[in-house]
This record gives sequence, C-alpha cells and structure tokens, in this order.
Amino acid sequence: MASPEGIVLAVVDVQPVFMRAMTDSGPFLARCRLAVSAARLLGLPVLFTEQAPAKLGGTHPDLLLEAGEGAAVFAKTAFSAFGASGLPERLQQSGAEHLIIAGLEGPVCVHQSALDGLRHGLGVTVLADAVTARRPGDQAACFDALRAAGAAVLPVETVFYSMLAGAEHPAFREFTDLVKRHA
Repeated sequence: MASPEGIVLAVVDVQPVFMRAMTDSGPFLARCRLAVSAARLLGLPVLFTEQAPAKLGGTHPDLLLEAGEGAAVFAKTAFSAFGASGLPERLQQSGAEHLIIAGLEGPVCVHQSALDGLRHGLGVTVLADAVTARRPGDQAACFDALRAAGAAVLPVETVFYSMLAGAEHPAFREFTDLVKRHA
C-alpha cells in the first residue's frame, strides 16, 4: 500500500453514545483521530457513517474537526457502511480501489462493512487499533475471520508509514509529529 491514490478512509459510527459502552474509548478515539489526520495529510478522502443519527447523535466532534470542513457524512440504519445511501456511489466516484476502515463496533458494523468492501472488489484494511468493541474476544474472532476473507488487519501507524515508504517522503516529518500528538 505504498501509494495513497485510490485509497479511501471510512470511519464507521464513531458516535459518543456508542463510545460510552466501550472500555477503551480514550485510546480508541486517539487512534481514530490519528487516522483521520493522516488521511487528510496525504489527501485521502475521508467518509464518515453514522448509525441512526436522528436518534443516536452524530459523529464525535473531534473527528469532524480533524477532517476539516466539508467532511462527507452518511446516515444509515443498516449495519454495513455500504447500506448508507450515497456511500457506495461516492466510493465509485472517488475511484476507490482500497478501503481503510476505522470505527465501531468491530464485531458488527466494522465487520460487515469490511466484508461488503471485499464483495465490491475493493482491497480492505481494518485499522486494528482504531476499531473497538464491547467484548474484545468477539473482536479478535472477527479480525481472524476478516483476515481469512482477504482483509488486512493492521495498526494505524503501520498502514500510513507504508504509504510514506521512507523518511524522504515530503509528509514524513508532519506525519511523525501527528503520531507523537495522538499517542
């Protein structure tokens, strides 16, 4: 995954109402913020989904702030991000070939979104440290199943440093600063 062209970051359902049920919400949010900041730095499109936002509220404001003005947000009631009206079309319009996924909950919405991404012919990488679940054992089982289905499951830094490929990349220093800031 050395070139960011054709890569899109999807941040699935990071809504404060869900985060309250997660045991590691602080570190999880920091890794999501790093992923959004890194994607923005490298010029990757960032798409957010929200599960029933009229009832459950919107995306965590820190993530929208990291994404900047004009963040693409898609409401949904399906568990998969691909059930959000307009999201599959946006992926197609963007020329997406590879989908990076962060969010919650790992065993439900992230799992189904990753499988649907694979079904749509996309490469899929799930950001292991930017995904959380109420039950870590369930998430581990789903990560194993996603690997078996053809998805990569890797930490945020691994994925974005691989896009930089080396210290000569013009964004290397700024990305390293982001890593320190969102540790």
